[in-house]
Amino acid sequence: MRKVSKTKIGIFVVGAVILLVAAILAFGSGAFFKQSDKYIVFFDGSVKGLSVGAPVIFRGVKIGNVSSIDLAYDEKTKTVLIPVVIDVELARVKGVPDPFGYPDYESFVQQGLRAKLELQNFVTGQLMLGFDFYPQNSKKLYNIVKSYPELPALPISPDIFEVMNEIPIKEITNNLAQAVIGINRLVNSEGIADLDKTLREVTQSARSFGLLVEYLELHPEALLKGKPNLKGE
Repeated sequence: MRKVSKTKIGIFVVGAVILLVAAILAFGSGAFFKQSDKYIVFFDGSVKGLSVGAPVIFRGVKIGNVSSIDLAYDEKTKTVLIPVVIDVELARVKGVPDPFGYPDYESFVQQGLRAKLELQNFVTGQLMLGFDFYPQNSKKLYNIVKSYPELPALPISPDIFEVMNEIPIKEITNNLAQAVIGINRLVNSEGIADLDKTLREVTQSARSFGLLVEYLELHPEALLKGKPNLKGE
């Protein structure tokens, strides 16, 4: 009887354990049960601020993520385009006809489904990809990459980058600096009077900064147009 190598047995056992752990992790994360499709969207301008992993949303509801961002040369127009591949979780969309996905997405495109770059975070300048129906906008398809079905996109709005350029970094930095100064004084203050005064200053600085951030989150257009005059002057 031929003796079995202990090394081979050890390798087999280790391999089996690795496969078992991988299967547990996959089932635990639900990877085997996620129904998702990949689509591709082309942009003919800068997508600065959009990164892999950025959310893909439909009317504010997350339906997927950006999985890759590359460059592609368009022989017809002699220009360089930016193909963005997205991974859409179809399980997030309830009540649609079954099956849903390829090739049924074309009917949604005909109804005006378009992709659009949107501002995700005005402080960091991060972008996300939003979808909605814009039946008044004609579709533009490039048909360069055949690996994934293509979804049309709206032209990139210059307002996005204007908002990013008009972010009041200096004002935000000054507010943060005042808060740090206040905290430093709090740590090094002596006596109840100094402590009370320092606490008030820190609270006021934090409140001012919080109000600024909250207002700009709700009204990012104020960076371009200014705060509306409530007195009607």
